[in-house]
Amino acid sequence: MNTNPLDKQNFFDLGDLNTLRQDALKSGTDSQASNEALKKAAQQFESIFTQMLLKSMRKANEAMEDKESPFNSSSVKFFEEMHDQQLSVELAGKGSLGLADLIVQQLAPNGEGYTPASVLRTNANLQSDKIANGEATSHVAQKSADKSDNQDDFKDPESFVGALWSHAKEAAQKIGLNPAVMVAQAALETGWGKHVIAKPDGSSSFNLFNIKSDKSWYGESAKKLTLEFEQGLPVQKQAHFRAYDSIKESISDYVDFLQNNPRYEQALKKVKEPAQYLDALQEAGYATDPNYAQKIKSVLQRGEFKQMLSSLIRQGVN
Repeated sequence: MNTNPLDKQNFFDLGDLNTLRQDALKSGTDSQASNEALKKAAQQFESIFTQMLLKSMRKANEAMEDKESPFNSSSVKFFEEMHDQQLSVELAGKGSLGLADLIVQQLAPNGEGYTPASVLRTNANLQSDKIANGEATSHVAQKSADKSDNQDDFKDPESFVGALWSHAKEAAQKIGLNPAVMVAQAALETGWGKHVIAKPDGSSSFNLFNIKSDKSWYGESAKKLTLEFEQGLPVQKQAHFRAYDSIKESISDYVDFLQNNPRYEQALKKVKEPAQYLDALQEAGYATDPNYAQKIKSVLQRGEFKQMLSSLIRQGVN
């Protein structure tokens, strides 16, 4: 049985808006209702966004239209607009752009399975890219297969932190950074290790910081379909990421990556103040998500995360 909430929806049916309102009211005390309301609202947003895309494309074609053609009359354009509005609803119901899924993943109360909208990091000069393209390009990493160095190592956040801690401590010493900051960033990037990019053979790439491979990278790479934003529009593309042989190699390369990129110079000067370091990292272009630094700070401030680190320290894990 098909239960997609938008399958039978009509753009001109105002009753659907009231349904959303009622679902939102129910969600206050019912977590399942909350998720359903969020899903419907996200699909509504994707529908509106799709309609904007269609309208923009129609607008772009106006310059090539024959003004004398009977197909360019106001009545024809009126029905075209109606068609586009309904089409946007149907496309959103099928998840054609995938925006609704991303919104649900990011805003769902449990926050599980969310891979953040962090850019595909490269050695390219961010400001030069902005000038050349007239914009900043962001990249949204989508879900990959649940592959890690050892699937048993990342069964939960505790096992993820435990697997990274000793390597993070060693690498962080090179730049004077609190290793907890490094682990928190990796947790955000990979969803606590559940969504590490996989190599073509299905094994883990160990890429804990979603660093993209480029001409300066001579190691292995892992290809993945990503959702990138160009001129404000989402575009699916195949991207290549660095691939490593171990957790240790991945964390070590993260430090080398920062040290070898002049644009992170200011961030490295602020490693003694984690909050300032994260802000500077974001300002330097490590991620285009405007809340990227704050999300890592939120991980650092979680009581559960602090307890995990305290436990490791008490156990004398080096």
